[in-house]
Amino acid sequence: MTAPETGSLRTGAPRAPHAPGQLPVVAVVALGGGLGAAARYAAALWWPTRSGGFPWATFWVNVTGCAVIGVFLVLVTEAVSAHRLVRPFFGTGVLGGFTTFSTYAVDIRALFGAGSAATALAYLAATLSAALFAVWLAATATRRALSRRRR
Repeated sequence: MTAPETGSLRTGAPRAPHAPGQLPVVAVVALGGGLGAAARYAAALWWPTRSGGFPWATFWVNVTGCAVIGVFLVLVTEAVSAHRLVRPFFGTGVLGGFTTFSTYAVDIRALFGAGSAATALAYLAATLSAALFAVWLAATATRRALSRRRR
Protein backbone atom coordinates (compact mmCIF):
# COMPACT_ATOMS: atom_id res chain seq x y z
CA MET A 1 0.00 0.00 0.00
CA THR A 2 1.31 3.43 -0.86
CA ALA A 3 0.38 6.80 0.55
CA PRO A 4 -1.66 9.02 -1.72
CA GLU A 5 0.33 11.78 -3.33
CA THR A 6 -2.05 14.49 -2.17
CA GLY A 7 -2.38 13.55 1.50
CA SER A 8 -0.21 13.75 4.57
CA LEU A 9 0.71 10.45 6.21
CA ARG A 10 -0.26 11.81 9.64
CA THR A 11 -3.64 13.39 9.06
CA GLY A 12 -4.72 12.57 5.53
CA ALA A 13 -5.01 16.32 4.95
CA PRO A 14 -3.88 17.73 1.61
CA ARG A 15 -0.22 18.62 1.50
CA ALA A 16 0.69 22.25 1.16
CA PRO A 17 2.42 23.04 -2.10
CA HIS A 18 6.14 23.75 -1.83
CA ALA A 19 6.47 27.33 -0.74
CA PRO A 20 8.53 29.49 -3.07
CA GLY A 21 10.06 31.00 0.07
CA GLN A 22 12.02 27.80 0.65
CA LEU A 23 14.20 28.23 -2.44
CA PRO A 24 16.41 30.91 -0.82
CA VAL A 25 16.88 28.69 2.25
CA VAL A 26 17.91 25.72 0.14
CA ALA A 27 20.23 27.94 -1.90
CA VAL A 28 22.03 29.41 1.12
CA VAL A 29 22.38 26.00 2.77
CA ALA A 30 23.92 24.63 -0.43
CA LEU A 31 26.25 27.61 -0.81
CA GLY A 32 27.29 27.47 2.85
CA GLY A 33 27.71 23.71 2.72
CA GLY A 34 30.03 24.03 -0.24
CA LEU A 35 32.14 26.62 1.55
CA GLY A 36 32.30 24.56 4.74
CA ALA A 37 33.19 21.36 2.90
CA ALA A 38 35.91 23.17 0.95
CA ALA A 39 37.39 24.46 4.22
CA ARG A 40 37.33 20.95 5.70
CA TYR A 41 38.99 19.55 2.58
CA ALA A 42 41.68 22.24 2.80
CA ALA A 43 42.33 21.25 6.42
CA ALA A 44 42.70 17.60 5.40
CA LEU A 45 45.18 18.58 2.65
CA TRP A 46 47.09 20.83 5.04
CA TRP A 47 47.26 18.17 7.77
CA PRO A 48 47.17 14.71 6.17
CA THR A 49 46.76 11.56 8.25
CA ARG A 50 49.16 8.68 7.81
CA SER A 51 47.64 5.20 7.53
CA GLY A 52 46.76 3.90 10.98
CA GLY A 53 47.51 7.29 12.57
CA PHE A 54 45.21 9.47 14.64
CA PRO A 55 43.13 11.64 12.27
CA TRP A 56 44.07 14.98 13.83
CA ALA A 57 42.67 17.14 11.02
CA THR A 58 39.18 15.66 11.26
CA PHE A 59 39.36 15.69 15.06
CA TRP A 60 40.21 19.40 15.21
CA VAL A 61 37.77 20.32 12.43
CA ASN A 62 34.94 18.70 14.38
CA VAL A 63 35.98 20.15 17.74
CA THR A 64 36.50 23.64 16.30
CA GLY A 65 33.24 23.46 14.36
CA CYS A 66 31.35 22.47 17.52
CA ALA A 67 32.88 25.38 19.43
CA VAL A 68 31.86 27.79 16.67
CA ILE A 69 28.35 26.29 16.68
CA GLY A 70 28.16 26.97 20.43
CA VAL A 71 29.12 30.63 19.98
CA PHE A 72 26.98 31.12 16.89
CA LEU A 73 23.77 29.67 18.28
CA VAL A 74 24.00 31.70 21.48
CA LEU A 75 24.58 34.86 19.46
CA VAL A 76 21.71 34.34 17.01
CA THR A 77 19.22 33.09 19.61
CA GLU A 78 20.07 35.31 22.57
CA ALA A 79 21.99 38.38 21.44
CA VAL A 80 21.21 39.60 17.94
CA SER A 81 18.30 39.65 15.58
CA ALA A 82 19.74 38.04 12.46
CA HIS A 83 18.32 37.84 8.95
CA ARG A 84 16.25 34.69 8.43
CA LEU A 85 18.89 33.21 6.11
CA VAL A 86 21.85 33.60 8.50
CA ARG A 87 21.15 30.45 10.52
CA PRO A 88 20.59 28.19 7.49
CA PHE A 89 23.62 29.64 5.67
CA PHE A 90 26.13 29.59 8.50
CA GLY A 91 24.75 27.09 11.01
CA THR A 92 23.40 24.41 8.70
CA GLY A 93 25.44 25.18 5.59
CA VAL A 94 28.94 26.34 6.51
CA LEU A 95 29.26 24.57 9.85
CA GLY A 96 27.32 21.53 8.66
CA GLY A 97 29.66 21.22 5.68
CA PHE A 98 32.74 21.93 7.77
CA THR A 99 32.09 19.43 10.56
CA THR A 100 31.88 15.84 9.46
CA PHE A 101 30.34 12.82 11.09
CA SER A 102 30.77 10.78 7.92
CA THR A 103 34.55 11.24 7.74
CA TYR A 104 34.73 10.56 11.49
CA ALA A 105 32.92 7.24 10.95
CA VAL A 106 35.06 6.34 7.92
CA ASP A 107 38.24 7.17 9.87
CA ILE A 108 37.18 4.89 12.73
CA ARG A 109 36.41 2.05 10.31
CA ALA A 110 39.75 2.56 8.51
CA LEU A 111 41.63 2.50 11.81
CA PHE A 112 39.98 -0.77 12.79
CA GLY A 113 40.71 -2.13 9.30
CA ALA A 114 44.38 -1.16 9.62
CA GLY A 115 44.62 -3.07 12.90
CA SER A 116 44.76 0.10 15.01
CA ALA A 117 41.88 -0.72 17.35
CA ALA A 118 43.31 1.24 20.27
CA THR A 119 43.70 4.36 18.12
CA ALA A 120 40.18 3.88 16.70
CA LEU A 121 38.66 3.65 20.18
CA ALA A 122 40.69 6.61 21.43
CA TYR A 123 39.57 8.66 18.41
CA LEU A 124 35.96 7.61 18.89
CA ALA A 125 35.91 8.65 22.56
CA ALA A 126 38.13 11.71 22.22
CA THR A 127 36.15 13.25 19.36
CA LEU A 128 32.81 12.74 21.05
CA SER A 129 34.03 14.05 24.41
CA ALA A 130 35.97 16.99 23.00
CA ALA A 131 33.18 18.05 20.61
CA LEU A 132 30.52 18.00 23.33
CA PHE A 133 32.81 19.83 25.73
CA ALA A 134 33.71 22.41 23.06
CA VAL A 135 30.10 23.29 22.27
CA TRP A 136 29.23 23.52 25.98
CA LEU A 137 32.31 25.60 26.84
CA ALA A 138 31.86 27.96 23.89
CA ALA A 139 28.14 28.48 24.60
CA THR A 140 28.80 29.05 28.30
CA ALA A 141 31.67 31.47 27.64
CA THR A 142 29.59 33.38 25.09
CA ARG A 143 26.67 33.72 27.51
CA ARG A 144 29.00 34.99 30.23
CA ALA A 145 30.62 37.48 27.87
CA LEU A 146 27.21 38.73 26.79
CA SER A 147 26.00 39.10 30.36
CA ARG A 148 29.15 41.10 31.29
CA ARG A 149 28.66 43.32 28.26
CA ARG A 150 25.04 44.03 29.21
CA ARG A 151 26.01 45.27 32.71
